[in-house]
Amino acid sequence: MKVAIVYDRVNKWGGAERVLLALHKLFPDAPLYTSVYNSMAAPWAKAFDVRTSFLQKFPFAFSSHELYAALMPIAFESFSFDEYDLVISVTSEAAKGIITKPKTKHICYCLTPTRYLWSGHNEYFRNSFFRFISKPAVSYLRFWDKIAAQRSDTYVAISKEVQSRIKRYYGRESMVVYPPVDINSKFEIRNPKKVQSSDYFLVVSRLVPYKKIDIAISAFNKLKFPLKIVGTGSQENYLKSISGKTIEFLGNLTEEELVGYYKGCRALIFPGIEDFGLTVLEAQSFGKPVIALGFGGSLESIKEGKTGEFLREQNSKSLIEVLKRFDEGKYKSSDCIENAKKFSFERFKREFIDLVNRVVLER
Repeated sequence: MKVAIVYDRVNKWGGAERVLLALHKLFPDAPLYTSVYNSMAAPWAKAFDVRTSFLQKFPFAFSSHELYAALMPIAFESFSFDEYDLVISVTSEAAKGIITKPKTKHICYCLTPTRYLWSGHNEYFRNSFFRFISKPAVSYLRFWDKIAAQRSDTYVAISKEVQSRIKRYYGRESMVVYPPVDINSKFEIRNPKKVQSSDYFLVVSRLVPYKKIDIAISAFNKLKFPLKIVGTGSQENYLKSISGKTIEFLGNLTEEELVGYYKGCRALIFPGIEDFGLTVLEAQSFGKPVIALGFGGSLESIKEGKTGEFLREQNSKSLIEVLKRFDEGKYKSSDCIENAKKFSFERFKREFIDLVNRVVLER
Protein backbone atom coordinates (compact mmCIF):
# COMPACT_ATOMS: atom_id res chain seq x y z
CA MET A 1 0.00 0.00 0.00
CA LYS A 2 1.44 3.33 -1.09
CA VAL A 3 0.82 6.08 1.48
CA ALA A 4 1.29 9.86 1.56
CA ILE A 5 0.95 12.26 4.49
CA VAL A 6 -0.24 15.87 4.13
CA TYR A 7 0.20 18.68 6.67
CA ASP A 8 -0.72 22.37 6.59
CA ARG A 9 2.81 23.80 6.86
CA VAL A 10 6.16 22.62 8.14
CA ASN A 11 7.65 25.57 10.00
CA LYS A 12 7.28 24.94 13.74
CA TRP A 13 7.38 22.38 16.54
CA GLY A 14 4.46 21.32 18.72
CA GLY A 15 1.90 18.62 19.37
CA ALA A 16 0.88 18.24 15.73
CA GLU A 17 4.47 17.69 14.72
CA ARG A 18 4.76 14.89 17.28
CA VAL A 19 1.75 13.26 15.61
CA LEU A 20 3.52 13.47 12.24
CA LEU A 21 6.57 11.72 13.66
CA ALA A 22 4.33 9.00 15.09
CA LEU A 23 2.77 8.50 11.66
CA HIS A 24 6.27 8.37 10.18
CA LYS A 25 6.98 5.38 12.42
CA LEU A 26 3.89 3.66 11.03
CA PHE A 27 4.54 4.63 7.41
CA PRO A 28 8.30 5.32 7.09
CA ASP A 29 8.24 5.53 3.28
CA ALA A 30 5.38 8.03 3.11
CA PRO A 31 6.40 11.46 1.76
CA LEU A 32 5.13 14.57 3.53
CA TYR A 33 3.25 17.06 1.34
CA THR A 34 2.87 20.60 2.66
CA SER A 35 2.28 24.18 1.56
CA VAL A 36 5.59 25.63 2.79
CA TYR A 37 8.69 24.24 4.51
CA ASN A 38 11.14 26.12 6.75
CA SER A 39 13.95 23.65 7.40
CA MET A 40 15.61 25.95 9.96
CA ALA A 41 12.45 26.17 12.08
CA ALA A 42 11.52 22.51 11.62
CA PRO A 43 14.64 20.32 11.92
CA TRP A 44 12.39 17.41 12.98
CA ALA A 45 11.15 17.19 9.35
CA LYS A 46 14.51 15.92 8.11
CA ALA A 47 13.10 12.46 8.78
CA PHE A 48 10.67 12.99 5.87
CA ASP A 49 10.79 13.36 2.13
CA VAL A 50 9.14 16.81 2.20
CA ARG A 51 7.32 17.96 -0.94
CA THR A 52 6.14 21.57 -1.06
CA SER A 53 3.54 23.46 -3.07
CA PHE A 54 4.17 26.33 -5.47
CA LEU A 55 3.93 28.72 -2.49
CA GLN A 56 7.43 27.68 -1.41
CA LYS A 57 8.82 29.92 -4.17
CA PHE A 58 6.85 32.97 -3.09
CA PRO A 59 8.67 35.74 -1.16
CA PHE A 60 8.69 35.17 2.63
CA ALA A 61 6.15 32.32 2.32
CA PHE A 62 8.07 29.80 4.42
CA SER A 63 8.50 32.28 7.29
CA SER A 64 5.29 34.36 6.96
CA HIS A 65 2.75 31.93 5.55
CA GLU A 66 -0.18 34.04 6.78
CA LEU A 67 0.51 36.49 3.93
CA TYR A 68 -0.79 33.87 1.54
CA ALA A 69 -3.76 32.51 3.51
CA ALA A 70 -6.12 33.09 0.58
CA LEU A 71 -3.88 30.96 -1.67
CA MET A 72 -3.65 27.97 0.69
CA PRO A 73 -6.76 26.28 -0.77
CA ILE A 74 -5.27 26.44 -4.28
CA ALA A 75 -1.92 25.16 -2.99
CA PHE A 76 -3.41 21.96 -1.60
CA GLU A 77 -5.79 21.45 -4.50
CA SER A 78 -2.80 21.58 -6.86
CA PHE A 79 -1.22 18.38 -5.51
CA SER A 80 -1.79 15.10 -7.34
CA PHE A 81 -2.17 11.88 -5.33
CA ASP A 82 -3.06 9.58 -8.21
CA GLU A 83 -0.16 7.22 -7.44
CA TYR A 84 -1.23 6.61 -3.82
CA ASP A 85 -3.58 4.09 -2.26
CA LEU A 86 -4.03 6.13 0.92
CA VAL A 87 -3.50 9.77 1.89
CA ILE A 88 -3.56 10.91 5.52
CA SER A 89 -4.09 14.63 6.05
CA VAL A 90 -3.10 15.98 9.47
CA THR A 91 -4.69 19.36 9.65
CA SER A 92 -6.21 22.30 11.45
CA GLU A 93 -6.38 24.38 8.28
CA ALA A 94 -6.28 23.76 4.53
CA ALA A 95 -4.65 20.34 4.13
CA LYS A 96 -8.06 18.69 4.40
CA GLY A 97 -8.87 20.23 1.00
CA ILE A 98 -6.70 17.93 -1.11
CA ILE A 99 -8.46 16.34 -4.06
CA THR A 100 -8.20 12.57 -4.54
CA LYS A 101 -9.68 10.19 -7.08
CA PRO A 102 -12.04 7.39 -5.96
CA LYS A 103 -9.31 4.74 -5.92
CA THR A 104 -7.30 6.75 -3.38
CA LYS A 105 -8.65 6.71 0.17
CA HIS A 106 -8.34 9.90 2.23
CA ILE A 107 -8.29 9.85 6.05
CA CYS A 108 -8.44 13.29 7.64
CA TYR A 109 -6.83 13.35 11.10
CA CYS A 110 -8.33 16.60 12.31
CA LEU A 111 -6.49 18.61 14.95
CA THR A 112 -9.42 21.05 15.04
CA PRO A 113 -11.65 22.81 12.51
CA THR A 114 -9.76 25.89 11.34
CA ARG A 115 -9.54 27.92 14.53
CA TYR A 116 -9.47 31.45 13.11
CA LEU A 117 -12.52 30.70 10.96
CA TRP A 118 -14.69 28.99 13.56
CA SER A 119 -14.14 28.40 17.29
CA GLY A 120 -11.50 31.11 17.73
CA HIS A 121 -12.74 33.65 15.20
CA ASN A 122 -13.62 36.37 17.71
CA GLU A 123 -10.29 36.02 19.45
CA TYR A 124 -8.27 36.25 16.25
CA PHE A 125 -10.24 39.26 15.01
CA ARG A 126 -10.70 41.28 18.18
CA ASN A 127 -9.91 44.53 16.41
CA SER A 128 -13.16 45.67 14.80
CA PHE A 129 -11.38 47.45 11.93
CA PHE A 130 -9.27 44.39 11.15
CA ARG A 131 -12.40 42.24 11.33
CA PHE A 132 -14.12 44.58 8.86
CA ILE A 133 -11.35 44.62 6.25
CA SER A 134 -10.80 40.86 6.53
CA LYS A 135 -14.49 39.97 6.27
CA PRO A 136 -14.47 39.15 2.52
CA ALA A 137 -11.45 36.86 2.89
CA VAL A 138 -12.93 35.11 5.92
CA SER A 139 -16.24 34.60 4.12
CA TYR A 140 -14.45 33.06 1.15
CA LEU A 141 -12.28 30.82 3.34
CA ARG A 142 -15.28 29.66 5.41
CA PHE A 143 -17.15 28.77 2.22
CA TRP A 144 -14.15 26.82 0.89
CA ASP A 145 -13.41 25.22 4.27
CA LYS A 146 -16.89 23.71 4.52
CA ILE A 147 -16.60 22.30 1.01
CA ALA A 148 -13.10 20.96 1.67
CA ALA A 149 -14.30 19.31 4.87
CA GLN A 150 -16.54 16.99 2.84
CA ARG A 151 -13.71 15.56 0.69
CA SER A 152 -12.16 12.97 2.97
CA ASP A 153 -13.53 9.43 3.15
CA THR A 154 -13.12 9.28 6.93
CA TYR A 155 -12.79 11.89 9.66
CA VAL A 156 -10.73 11.19 12.77
CA ALA A 157 -10.67 13.60 15.72
CA ILE A 158 -7.85 13.94 18.25
CA SER A 159 -10.33 14.27 21.14
CA LYS A 160 -14.02 14.30 21.97
CA GLU A 161 -13.77 18.09 22.14
CA VAL A 162 -12.62 18.21 18.51
CA GLN A 163 -15.15 15.55 17.55
CA SER A 164 -17.95 17.86 18.71
CA ARG A 165 -16.47 20.79 16.75
CA ILE A 166 -16.26 18.68 13.56
CA LYS A 167 -19.95 17.88 13.92
CA ARG A 168 -20.87 21.49 14.73
CA TYR A 169 -18.92 23.26 11.98
CA TYR A 170 -18.64 20.62 9.24
CA GLY A 171 -21.65 18.40 9.86
CA ARG A 172 -19.43 15.31 9.71
CA GLU A 173 -19.34 12.29 11.96
CA SER A 174 -15.91 11.21 13.21
CA MET A 175 -14.19 8.74 15.46
CA VAL A 176 -11.63 9.62 18.14
CA VAL A 177 -8.05 8.37 18.07
CA TYR A 178 -6.04 10.17 20.73
CA PRO A 179 -2.55 11.38 19.74
CA PRO A 180 0.32 9.39 21.24
CA VAL A 181 2.56 10.48 24.09
CA ASP A 182 5.98 9.02 23.34
CA ILE A 183 6.55 7.98 26.94
CA ASN A 184 9.16 5.31 26.28
CA SER A 185 11.59 7.54 24.37
CA LYS A 186 11.36 10.19 27.08
CA PHE A 187 12.27 7.66 29.77
CA GLU A 188 15.16 6.39 27.65
CA ILE A 189 16.91 9.74 28.01
CA ARG A 190 19.63 8.70 30.41
CA ASN A 191 21.07 12.07 31.31
CA PRO A 192 18.33 14.68 31.51
CA LYS A 193 19.48 18.11 32.56
CA LYS A 194 19.30 18.39 36.34
CA VAL A 195 17.51 21.49 37.55
CA GLN A 196 18.87 22.79 40.84
CA SER A 197 15.58 24.09 42.21
CA SER A 198 12.42 21.99 42.48
CA ASP A 199 10.23 24.78 43.84
CA TYR A 200 8.96 26.01 40.46
CA PHE A 201 5.88 25.52 38.32
CA LEU A 202 6.20 24.92 34.60
CA VAL A 203 4.55 26.05 31.36
CA VAL A 204 5.39 24.22 28.12
CA SER A 205 3.66 25.90 25.20
CA ARG A 206 3.87 27.91 22.03
CA LEU A 207 3.58 31.54 23.07
CA VAL A 208 0.54 32.52 21.03
CA PRO A 209 -2.66 34.30 22.12
CA TYR A 210 -5.07 31.37 22.41
CA LYS A 211 -2.75 29.53 24.81
CA LYS A 212 -3.53 32.27 27.40
CA ILE A 213 -0.07 32.28 28.98
CA ASP A 214 -0.76 35.84 30.15
CA ILE A 215 -3.22 34.39 32.70
CA ALA A 216 -0.45 32.31 34.25
CA ILE A 217 1.93 35.27 34.28
CA SER A 218 -0.61 37.52 35.99
CA ALA A 219 -1.26 34.92 38.71
CA PHE A 220 2.40 34.21 39.36
CA ASN A 221 3.25 37.91 39.42
CA LYS A 222 0.71 38.41 42.22
CA LEU A 223 1.72 35.34 44.22
CA LYS A 224 5.46 35.80 43.61
CA PHE A 225 5.73 32.05 42.93
CA PRO A 226 8.51 30.88 40.59
CA LEU A 227 7.36 29.98 37.07
CA LYS A 228 9.49 28.68 34.21
CA ILE A 229 8.14 29.01 30.67
CA VAL A 230 9.34 26.75 27.85
CA GLY A 231 8.57 27.72 24.26
CA THR A 232 8.59 30.58 21.79
CA GLY A 233 5.98 32.32 19.66
CA SER A 234 4.44 35.56 18.44
CA GLN A 235 3.61 36.80 21.96
CA GLU A 236 7.04 36.18 23.44
CA ASN A 237 8.16 39.82 23.68
CA TYR A 238 4.80 40.93 25.06
CA LEU A 239 4.73 38.18 27.69
CA LYS A 240 8.27 39.02 28.77
CA SER A 241 7.28 42.67 29.13
CA ILE A 242 4.52 41.85 31.65
CA SER A 243 6.51 39.29 33.65
CA GLY A 244 7.93 39.86 37.12
CA LYS A 245 11.21 38.68 38.62
CA THR A 246 9.95 35.21 39.56
CA ILE A 247 9.18 34.28 35.94
CA GLU A 248 11.87 32.84 33.66
CA PHE A 249 11.64 32.25 29.91
CA LEU A 250 13.67 29.28 28.73
CA GLY A 251 12.96 29.33 24.98
CA ASN A 252 12.98 26.06 23.05
CA LEU A 253 14.82 23.23 24.79
CA THR A 254 16.41 19.96 23.77
CA GLU A 255 14.59 16.79 24.79
CA GLU A 256 17.20 16.22 27.52
CA GLU A 257 16.65 19.70 28.92
CA LEU A 258 12.87 19.46 28.75
CA VAL A 259 12.82 16.13 30.58
CA GLY A 260 14.92 17.68 33.34
CA TYR A 261 12.46 20.54 33.79
CA TYR A 262 9.46 18.18 33.76
CA LYS A 263 11.05 16.03 36.45
CA GLY A 264 11.95 19.01 38.60
CA CYS A 265 8.67 20.96 38.58
CA ARG A 266 5.88 20.97 41.15
CA ALA A 267 3.18 20.95 38.47
CA LEU A 268 2.46 21.93 34.89
CA ILE A 269 0.27 25.00 34.33
CA PHE A 270 -2.15 24.85 31.38
CA PRO A 271 -4.55 27.85 31.21
CA GLY A 272 -5.80 27.55 27.62
CA ILE A 273 -8.78 25.74 26.08
CA GLU A 274 -6.89 23.06 24.21
CA ASP A 275 -7.95 20.66 21.51
CA PHE A 276 -6.19 17.87 23.40
CA GLY A 277 -2.90 18.95 24.98
CA LEU A 278 0.02 16.55 24.70
CA THR A 279 2.11 18.47 27.24
CA VAL A 280 -0.55 17.69 29.86
CA LEU A 281 0.19 13.99 29.39
CA GLU A 282 3.94 14.47 29.07
CA ALA A 283 3.98 16.05 32.52
CA GLN A 284 1.92 13.19 33.94
CA SER A 285 4.23 10.65 32.31
CA PHE A 286 6.92 11.95 34.68
CA GLY A 287 4.61 11.68 37.66
CA LYS A 288 3.72 15.37 37.77
CA PRO A 289 0.20 16.76 38.32
CA VAL A 290 -1.33 19.40 36.06
CA ILE A 291 -3.31 22.54 36.85
CA ALA A 292 -5.48 23.21 33.80
CA LEU A 293 -8.62 24.95 32.66
CA GLY A 294 -11.58 22.61 33.11
CA PHE A 295 -12.72 22.82 29.50
CA GLY A 296 -11.74 21.24 26.21
CA GLY A 297 -9.34 18.36 25.81
CA SER A 298 -7.97 18.62 29.34
CA LEU A 299 -11.17 17.03 30.64
CA GLU A 300 -10.19 13.87 28.73
CA SER A 301 -6.59 13.66 29.92
CA ILE A 302 -6.68 14.75 33.59
CA LYS A 303 -8.39 13.04 36.52
CA GLU A 304 -9.40 15.81 38.87
CA GLY A 305 -8.04 15.36 42.39
CA LYS A 306 -5.89 12.44 41.28
CA THR A 307 -3.61 13.66 38.48
CA GLY A 308 -4.37 17.37 38.63
CA GLU A 309 -6.83 20.18 39.30
CA PHE A 310 -9.13 22.28 37.14
CA LEU A 311 -9.67 26.02 36.97
CA ARG A 312 -13.38 26.86 36.94
CA GLU A 313 -12.88 30.08 34.99
CA GLN A 314 -10.29 31.21 32.47
CA ASN A 315 -8.73 34.02 34.49
CA SER A 316 -5.87 34.66 36.89
CA LYS A 317 -8.19 34.84 39.92
CA SER A 318 -9.28 31.24 39.41
CA LEU A 319 -5.68 30.12 38.95
CA ILE A 320 -4.59 31.95 42.11
CA GLU A 321 -7.30 30.17 44.12
CA VAL A 322 -6.04 26.77 42.95
CA LEU A 323 -2.37 27.64 43.51
CA LYS A 324 -2.99 28.83 47.07
CA ARG A 325 -4.42 25.46 48.10
CA PHE A 326 -2.18 23.34 45.86
CA ASP A 327 -0.22 20.59 47.62
CA GLU A 328 1.85 18.35 45.33
CA GLY A 329 2.12 15.77 48.13
CA LYS A 330 -1.54 14.98 47.54
CA TYR A 331 -0.79 13.36 44.17
CA LYS A 332 0.82 9.98 43.61
CA SER A 333 3.39 9.83 40.84
CA SER A 334 2.18 6.33 40.00
CA ASP A 335 -1.36 7.61 39.36
CA CYS A 336 -0.09 10.26 36.96
CA ILE A 337 2.15 7.82 35.12
CA GLU A 338 -0.56 5.18 34.78
CA ASN A 339 -2.96 7.76 33.38
CA ALA A 340 -0.39 8.86 30.80
CA LYS A 341 0.21 5.26 29.72
CA LYS A 342 -3.35 5.07 28.45
CA PHE A 343 -2.23 7.42 25.66
CA SER A 344 0.88 5.48 24.61
CA PHE A 345 2.29 5.11 21.10
CA GLU A 346 1.41 1.42 21.19
CA ARG A 347 -2.26 2.28 21.73
CA PHE A 348 -2.14 4.87 18.93
CA LYS A 349 -0.48 2.40 16.56
CA ARG A 350 -3.07 -0.31 17.22
CA GLU A 351 -6.07 1.99 16.81
CA PHE A 352 -4.75 3.82 13.76
CA ILE A 353 -3.71 0.68 11.88
CA ASP A 354 -7.12 -0.87 12.63
CA LEU A 355 -8.72 2.27 11.21
CA VAL A 356 -6.57 2.18 8.06
CA ASN A 357 -7.41 -1.47 7.47
CA ARG A 358 -11.14 -0.76 7.75
CA VAL A 359 -10.98 2.23 5.40
CA VAL A 360 -8.92 0.41 2.77
CA LEU A 361 -11.15 -2.68 2.92
CA GLU A 362 -14.13 -0.47 2.04
CA ARG A 363 -12.90 -0.29 -1.58
